[in-house]
Amino acid sequence: MGGNKEPRPATAVSGAGPRTRRPANLKTWLARLHRGAEPQHRSIVTYIGACFSFGIAALAIFVLVRTLSHINLADLRNAIAATSDGQILAAAGLTCLSFLALTGYDGVALLQLRQKVPYPTTALASFTSYAICFTLGFPLITAGTVRYWIYSQAGLTAAKIASLTVIAGVTYWLGMSLVVAVTLSARSATISDIDHFDPHINALIGIGALGALVAYLAWVSLGHRKTRIQGFKLELPGFKLTLGQIVLGVIDLCSAAGALYVLLPPPRALDFFTFAAVYVFGCALGIASYAPGGIGVFEATMLKAVPVPSQEALLAALLLFRIIYYLIPFILALALLGAHEALRHGRNLRDVMRGADEKEEG
Repeated sequence: MGGNKEPRPATAVSGAGPRTRRPANLKTWLARLHRGAEPQHRSIVTYIGACFSFGIAALAIFVLVRTLSHINLADLRNAIAATSDGQILAAAGLTCLSFLALTGYDGVALLQLRQKVPYPTTALASFTSYAICFTLGFPLITAGTVRYWIYSQAGLTAAKIASLTVIAGVTYWLGMSLVVAVTLSARSATISDIDHFDPHINALIGIGALGALVAYLAWVSLGHRKTRIQGFKLELPGFKLTLGQIVLGVIDLCSAAGALYVLLPPPRALDFFTFAAVYVFGCALGIASYAPGGIGVFEATMLKAVPVPSQEALLAALLLFRIIYYLIPFILALALLGAHEALRHGRNLRDVMRGADEKEEG
């Protein structure tokens, strides 16, 4: 593939329509992502990271199996049945808010890349890519491929789409950092009951994370900052867009955490801010384990860290959360992609037929 040239967009974004075509082929795109995500010369750090991921997954499986062995299925069914319609509706609403914030991830990235794409296209690409990668895992590949499928029709090159995917990932981690930093600083004593660290250590970690975020904001505000992230060379957003990234990341993560929080049975032993930190930590471990959607690792973390009247009640909330936040959006994303392709092919067919009619008349 080394001799392949970078594909050209067929039309300008503003004219995206039935005559746009997808540049090059999917193999070229996947190869580009693979080269960006994996260094050609593996170092000792790569193997340490792989062992760390395997260790997290193995420990999570052990904790999960041990917990599930004590679960009473009748109590689990009763806990699911005891979840009110109001709780389910609140979780669904917060899920919608989370995915709405996720469309902003792509919006900020497009602003940074100076690309004009209609919001409906941005929303479709963002929602479907995240809904699919949340369930299947490997976000750089799955989310990047879905984005390529949609954005290439709007005239974006493979390089721009790859940069967009990475910038959107930075938004997620910035939101994570702020949530953890603020919670560790403000709820250090409560968090110490969970992580068993001294409250002063939690506070120092939180203040250090806040300091790192402030330093990052200062750095990006000094000028155009070009860097390499996951093998991709890109220019990071400036001060204003970075603030936007942080706000969107916090809204997304707090909404997702809230979707699970409202499903917990009352009375809740943790306040929402402390719970949000635990949620973010569980998500981070899920990402580090490379388990698809963090499944198993996330559940084990929550079962171990969240105090509830019974494990059955917490497991019921986790199962409902998986259905509301993961399964339903995943099915909807597949349906939207199918409908999008059907409409695109329908427009192309009408154009061909119209062209044939005009040729006959001429």
